[in-house]
Amino acid sequence: MSQNSPLNQVLLHPDRRFGADLDAWLIDVGGDGLDNAITNPELIIPTIRDAKLLGLGGSGFPAHIKWEFVANESNDQDKYLICNGNEDEPGTFKDRVLLQETPHQVIEGAMITALATGINQIVFYINPHLTGSLEAMKEAVNQWDETQYINQISKILGRPLEFYVVASSGLYIGGEETAALESIEGKFPFPRGKPPYPAQSGLFGSPTLINNTETLSNVSHILRNGAEWFANQGEGEANGTKIFSLSGDVLHPGAYELPMGTPLTELIHNYGGGMLLDRKLKAVFTGGPSNTILTPKDLDVPLDFNSVQERRSSLGTGAMIVISEGTGIVRRVTEYVSFFANSSCGQCPSCKTGTYYASQLLSRIDSGAGTRADLDTLINLTRILPGSGRCHLLDGAMKLLDSSLYHFMEEYEQPLKL
Repeated sequence: MSQNSPLNQVLLHPDRRFGADLDAWLIDVGGDGLDNAITNPELIIPTIRDAKLLGLGGSGFPAHIKWEFVANESNDQDKYLICNGNEDEPGTFKDRVLLQETPHQVIEGAMITALATGINQIVFYINPHLTGSLEAMKEAVNQWDETQYINQISKILGRPLEFYVVASSGLYIGGEETAALESIEGKFPFPRGKPPYPAQSGLFGSPTLINNTETLSNVSHILRNGAEWFANQGEGEANGTKIFSLSGDVLHPGAYELPMGTPLTELIHNYGGGMLLDRKLKAVFTGGPSNTILTPKDLDVPLDFNSVQERRSSLGTGAMIVISEGTGIVRRVTEYVSFFANSSCGQCPSCKTGTYYASQLLSRIDSGAGTRADLDTLINLTRILPGSGRCHLLDGAMKLLDSSLYHFMEEYEQPLKL
């Protein structure tokens, strides 16, 4: 295990949290990546490809592929970039830190992305509950409007580059890509069916690229320092850094930026300060509650998308909710599945009724009123419901339930009535 992984080395460097102070950002590291992009816009996507930047909102999908889809669409109409800052899942709080404390880092990354793809409309889509983030982004955007960069980029694009800061619905479902499109268009955030995909027909029927706040935050640094530099920020086969939202039964919860591939034990013990009251680790809900569970045998796992997947789990957003011995897994899963049941938009019957039914069964089992038939029904729900909804909400709830059943079946069986 590495004992020397640097903390807050790039995105959350303690000396670069300038808030909405554009002058301070440009004096430090800001503008260099954008200057390189303006000089050679045709090299932006190849650089992002060589850096192997992934989508850091949970998918881990190569960023350059999504960019190429939009770049290859016709430039005869407006193209949109949505910076997705709806962040509303329990245990996830990295984006609010980036938006509030480093807004210019996000904006510069978005501008470079626009140059690479021919996008001229940039929308910062932010959860209204993150009032500090909304205020910081509005102030920061106004400052960029007064620089020469807007005119330079507009000239290259052949049309004016425009910014918008839009408050989301504040609903969890509003973070889904196509639901974000509906919300920005002034509608209820019902997820759309696919195809067409946003890259083909997204916001107002135009080609649209949707990237997470953390993904865009990396872009200016890659264009400033190069693909090889970014690769060297990770550990092992992983590239770059990752912001981990650490919470739960640890002494020092918080947002920690570490090399991608940092072992889980290092995050919990070196940075999180270890377990509260010296209790033993029982489980870690990875990527927030819409993903899967790791157990003490997985403490050595490198925290990157591939390594975590090999442990039958998922890195997701990088949220790590740590649970100690003495905490009931069934009760915690019940709380999370109830969250998803309450967050369902109701568009897909399988999601609305499936999550509600699962939450009711879980409540019965947790209270000691459940039967073997209830447990068997829960197991069957994890087999038949995934893939039957338009978005990830139902799949996330079932993935969590299935993972908890796999690791802690005895806790489900113990309270059952004979």
